[in-house]
Amino acid sequence: MQRTKVDVILGIQWGDEGKGKIVDVLAPKYDIVARFQGGPNAGHTIKFDGKTHVLHTIPSGIFHEGKVNVIGNGVLIDACIIREEIEGLRQAGVEPRERMKISDKAHLILPTHRLLDAALEQKKGSKKIGSTVKGIGPAYTDKVARCGLRMGDISVPAFAEKYAALKEEHLRQLRNLDFDLDAARIDGKTLAEYEQDWMAGIAELRHFEVLPTEIYLNRALDQGKTVLAEGAQGSLLDVDFGSYPFVTSSSTVTAGVCVGLGIPPSSIGKVYGVFKAYCTRVGSGPFPTELHDATGEELRRKGHEFGATTGRPRRTGWLDLPSLKYTLMVNGITDLVVMKADVMDEFDTLKVAVSYRLDGKEMEYYPNTEQAEKVEACYVEMPGWRSPMSQARQYGDLPENFRKYLDFVSRETGGKISVVSVGPDREETIFKD
Repeated sequence: MQRTKVDVILGIQWGDEGKGKIVDVLAPKYDIVARFQGGPNAGHTIKFDGKTHVLHTIPSGIFHEGKVNVIGNGVLIDACIIREEIEGLRQAGVEPRERMKISDKAHLILPTHRLLDAALEQKKGSKKIGSTVKGIGPAYTDKVARCGLRMGDISVPAFAEKYAALKEEHLRQLRNLDFDLDAARIDGKTLAEYEQDWMAGIAELRHFEVLPTEIYLNRALDQGKTVLAEGAQGSLLDVDFGSYPFVTSSSTVTAGVCVGLGIPPSSIGKVYGVFKAYCTRVGSGPFPTELHDATGEELRRKGHEFGATTGRPRRTGWLDLPSLKYTLMVNGITDLVVMKADVMDEFDTLKVAVSYRLDGKEMEYYPNTEQAEKVEACYVEMPGWRSPMSQARQYGDLPENFRKYLDFVSRETGGKISVVSVGPDREETIFKD
């Protein structure tokens, strides 16, 4: 039997593009959905049957019966948060134990990782990066420093000892940062309270199948099984290629699939790049097309642009083609997925950034962070479509001016638009071909 390829879904802006919905829509076509990086700093929103579900760690294929969902080795797990997700799924009639496998190499976020995250962000003051304070950076730091705890550790006799040793090291670091441990709270709980819930989460995770998922996935590919890899955050938040240091701590690009799941580059198939028809960003960092006016506020209001993880209002702006061209290049995008264009249904006109200008010179690609803070976006203006599209189910049903908008984006970036979302529900999705 011929070995199959792994198809990939990535965000190609600053995150919050709507990847969760698209994973949920495409999941029926695959045998396995595998999350390859990030942690509970992600917020993947899925809507169907009039209900909205938000996932932070569990793959977005979990609602489909008969599909295997894999949490890969590149993912971080907060036992307290994933336990809440598990309970929420059970209330929705889904038993995750029957549908999910977890890598024994996935690292754990300890309660003290979250306190370290808060302490380090506090120390930065006005230079803070806008962390979700979910412990992501400190947990990945421990992973690279080779002192972290992994899912495979939770079943060994020495787990309590290993946990206590790492916790004590974190407390030492916190004291050195002059962090007020007595006043500290994690999601409104004291460290002791959160730790108690976290340990209950560890007890729950011991009932799941924890295994070397890299072996499981490669064997599945050899058997002809189909796999969809799910990313979190967005390419412009990649630790290497994003607007450093205002980035996440993992590799959010296609290359991250290989190290986050343990599959070779030769096994990558289609790469779906998900982007909004406008731009948003949460936290600090450059945003060349950001709007600070009534139009930006309208995008925020109509697009419900508030973080699924933090609840923070997102910064909004026009679509940025230079950054899209950059993320298409570093990811090898084969198919573009357009989200939330329906938010702009009532706009008379809209703008699209086609290049940047810096010191009188034109730039076609997203620059380094220092330059990105200074560039001036150069726009073309296009007519709006002034027509609701949520009822459209075929590409030809879309408003003519919107189709012209999509043709322009495709022509300028060289990317092929394959999927168009016309609303938040899984049914409100159009496949172009």
